[in-house]
Amino acid sequence: MAQKPGSQSKPDLPPYFNIDPKRAAEKLADPIDTARFAKAAAFATRGRDDLARRGYAPDGEKRLRKFSTWEVCKYLIPVNPAHLRRVLRQNPDLPQGDGEGGSKWFTLDEILILRDHFAEEGAKDREYRAWRPEGLPAKVVAVANFKGGVGKTSTSAHLAMSAALDGYKVLVIDLDSQGSMTSIMGGKVEDEWQTVFPMLARDYALHLQEENRIREAGGQPPIPFDETLNEALTVSPRNLVQKTHWPNIDLIGAQLNLYWAEFQVPVWRMQARGWPLWDALLNALDEGGMLDDYDIILLDTPPALGYLTINALSAADILLVPLGASFLEFDSTGRFFDMIYSTFASIEEGENRARRQGGLPEMRFEWDAVRALITRFDAGQQTDLANVIQAYFGDFMTTYRQEVTAMVGQAGEQVSGIYETDYRDFNRDTYVRGRETFDRTWAEVKEVILGTWWRDAQMAEAEKEAV
Repeated sequence: MAQKPGSQSKPDLPPYFNIDPKRAAEKLADPIDTARFAKAAAFATRGRDDLARRGYAPDGEKRLRKFSTWEVCKYLIPVNPAHLRRVLRQNPDLPQGDGEGGSKWFTLDEILILRDHFAEEGAKDREYRAWRPEGLPAKVVAVANFKGGVGKTSTSAHLAMSAALDGYKVLVIDLDSQGSMTSIMGGKVEDEWQTVFPMLARDYALHLQEENRIREAGGQPPIPFDETLNEALTVSPRNLVQKTHWPNIDLIGAQLNLYWAEFQVPVWRMQARGWPLWDALLNALDEGGMLDDYDIILLDTPPALGYLTINALSAADILLVPLGASFLEFDSTGRFFDMIYSTFASIEEGENRARRQGGLPEMRFEWDAVRALITRFDAGQQTDLANVIQAYFGDFMTTYRQEVTAMVGQAGEQVSGIYETDYRDFNRDTYVRGRETFDRTWAEVKEVILGTWWRDAQMAEAEKEAV
């Protein structure tokens, strides 16, 4: 079309040119006061509850789906489907599953019973039941990195589910006040008194009781107890544990008020300088008998190196550090390792200075193993950078890189894990590939857990022989 005389063509400018300030002002709402945040939070709470119910039963309760004969024989119990059907016919007292014909569906409770049967009656060269040495405590696994969005909660949740499907009894502890892990596990937490907060408060109160006995013996006035500390002494760590829709996964959940601990713990430390705040969580797990009741305790930490994360790192036998294959996440993870070093080296230095003066043996922090895990991996675009990260972190790295799949995203939209989704909702090959992402991650983590248990068992046996 011919251009009209005197007209000028309008250049194709980026959208941030020629913004009219008057029109921009007309789009604005009134200035925001603090009360408006309360309204936004209320809407978000309603929306969160609505989204969290995706995949829930009509009554709002989350329930674990059943598993087909195909899944049982491929992923859970190393038996041929025909052999499984034959064993069920020969043993009518065993769970028979639901459904007609060759395809039956079993609850996880039923699968655990079948596992025990095959462990007693099956072939001796097959692993029907996951190994844990007798007499040794649970392995505590902390999943941590102070950069958000690296896959901590997703990794924690899927490791818990993987371990549960493997037959282990798992306790998941949500230390992040955002409560994402609690939502995945279907937990309900009313306030901070149903989180780990009273575990920390109780540890401080017990320390204060001992401190006051010493003060009174020396003629000094006791440090007063407030209402919080008196109430904490009445709370048993066991009472904080709630069941989940998984028969062998329990939960200590989190909610927003848990963040108060980050402000309260340093106040307590100022009042009693001798309180080893970093031991509070592990002391509570030990006192509550959790180290004996469970096989694996998974700690999902907040994206910060605060007092809750310090407690998790101190309690952990094994530290897992998820990160993406990007420069920023590699750089942030390196700084995270540096902060762990400076934080715990500082604690060691301060504690050992006092111990040397008192003629006591020195202390040190020690972890069975540390593994950095690449998550959300895109082999087509990130292989070179992932190889560089692998080279620099060396034996800190897992060999498998957790690939991103569409199935992971779909499960996340339903506030579920991959293992909770029904494979019939996918092409079977898609399901197998998506599941393999977390199966292989679990395989590496399980290898570390079993290796550290074995090493512990050998050391315990050597100590017995020495005596």
